[in-house]
Amino acid sequence: MNSASSRSRTLKTVGALGMAVATAVLMTGCGQSSDSATSAATSEAAKVVPQKQTTSPSASAQLTEDQQERKKVLDATKVTFDDAATTATGEVAGGKLVDLDLEGVDDDDNDQSPSPTGSGSPTGSASPTGSASPTGSASPSGTGTAGPSASPGADGPVWAAEVAEKDGTIHTVRINAVDGKVIEARVDADQDADDKKQTADRLAQATQTPQQAAKVATEKKKGTVTSVGLEDNEGNGVMWQVDVVGSDWKKTTFDVDAKNDTIIREETDND
Repeated sequence: MNSASSRSRTLKTVGALGMAVATAVLMTGCGQSSDSATSAATSEAAKVVPQKQTTSPSASAQLTEDQQERKKVLDATKVTFDDAATTATGEVAGGKLVDLDLEGVDDDDNDQSPSPTGSGSPTGSASPTGSASPTGSASPSGTGTAGPSASPGADGPVWAAEVAEKDGTIHTVRINAVDGKVIEARVDADQDADDKKQTADRLAQATQTPQQAAKVATEKKKGTVTSVGLEDNEGNGVMWQVDVVGSDWKKTTFDVDAKNDTIIREETDND
């Protein structure tokens, strides 16, 4: 009797252990199946929901409106400041350049003299390469010797020059900034005797050429010469006002003494 009871208890124990093992196996299998299903569902969801891609803004989108306009005009300009100056003065016998601007760039800002931000002799090694930036000098009305004027942008960018005779008589010369051809050349009929005298006096005081002033400016800041004009230096002689546009499309205006080529003032337009 004792031997039979012992075998019975042993069988029950073995059976219980077997049940426990089977249950553990089943639970493990279910867990793996659940994990696999979850992983598969996640994979399918990834295929349906697209990954977000961040894109950096274009360089042009970061430019201000003024900078975009400068870039547009200067990219289209093929005739340099130096070449336009030579062409303009060649239209007037014995003429001297008083003003040269590329129409369509900073037209409203050219007549403003920069606030003093520094002075001294220029540094650097850049030479003036010149597409230009207009300062918007008004084209004088009067009788002319050439065809009708073209508005900026009609046939590409245009250089507008003022060239003076020895007695101060101003001639307006407009040059196509793409092919270098003269669009018109005419005398400013609006000048009176006082205007001519003032122009002649300023030119007599300017011992340095506009090309020399442009070189001084671009030695201080590498870039493209966009405007040069002869101005009064607040009663202290005369100066060349030079605009230079850098590779960042910002414009820096330099006031350069027309007697000794030193920089009197400079100002950068961050717009």
